[in-house]
Amino acid sequence: MPTIDFNSDMGESFGVYRLGADREVLRHVTSANIACGFHAGDPRTIRATVHAAVEANVAIGAHPGYHDLQGFGRRPMQLSPDEIYDITVYQVGAVKAFAEACGGRLAHVKAHGALYNVAARDHDVARALCAAVRDIDRDLIFFGLSGSKLVDAAREAGLRCAQEVFADRTYQDDGALTPRGDPRAMITNVDEAVEQVMTMLECKRVRSVNGAWVDVQPDTLCIHGDQPGAAAFAAAVSGALRAAGVTIQAPGISPQA
Repeated sequence: MPTIDFNSDMGESFGVYRLGADREVLRHVTSANIACGFHAGDPRTIRATVHAAVEANVAIGAHPGYHDLQGFGRRPMQLSPDEIYDITVYQVGAVKAFAEACGGRLAHVKAHGALYNVAARDHDVARALCAAVRDIDRDLIFFGLSGSKLVDAAREAGLRCAQEVFADRTYQDDGALTPRGDPRAMITNVDEAVEQVMTMLECKRVRSVNGAWVDVQPDTLCIHGDQPGAAAFAAAVSGALRAAGVTIQAPGISPQA
C-alpha cells in the first residue's frame, strides 16, 4: 500500500494575533511547516510550535516566505536571487536554532505562499532557495510542488526532495495551484478532498479545474492550517487514508497508528 507524509503549515500567530489550531492539527499530521517570522510568526510562537511538534513526534520544518506580514506572504516581491538566498538562510536558521534548543532537529524546508508559487515556475528563484537550504544542511529535505521548478532545482542542488500535493487546493492545467483570487482555489468539502487525494495516490494524477489530467508524484500531502475547521479537516483526511490502508509517515518518524 502507498506511503505518504502528511504536512500542515502552522505557527502563523504573532503578537496578540492568533491563527490556526496548531495543537489539534498536530494530532493528525506527520510534518509541521513552521512560519519563520517574515510572513507570520514571532520568536515566542516559533518556540511554542516547535516544542509542540517535538512533543507530538512530528517532523519539524521551516516555512520561509516573503517579508510581508500585512499580506501574509501571499503577494509576490521583486527580489534578486541573492536576496532570496539571504532571507531563506535567515528564516531557516531561526527555526533550526529553536528546534535544537527544544531537543529536536530541523527535518525539512518548504517555502510559503507567493515565494513558493513564484519559485515553482521561476528556476532562478528556486535555485536560490535550494542553494540556501543546501548551505545550511545538505541533509534537509526540500518540499516542492510536484513537477515544478522547485523539484528540478532541489535535484540540481543535490537535495532530497519530497514532491508535494494538496488536499485542499485545486490545480490548473499546467500543474500550478489555482490562484487564491479564483473562487475555485480552495477545496472545503472533505469528501472532495479525500477523493482528490486517493486519485493522486492510486493514479499519480489529479484533475484540473478545467477537467484536464495532470501527472503528480505524491510524496507529501499538505493541508493549510489557517483555514476554518482545519483540525476536523485534517482528522477526516488522515482517517480516510488509514481506512484505505495508506501509511502516513514522515522521514525519520514512525508511522502513525
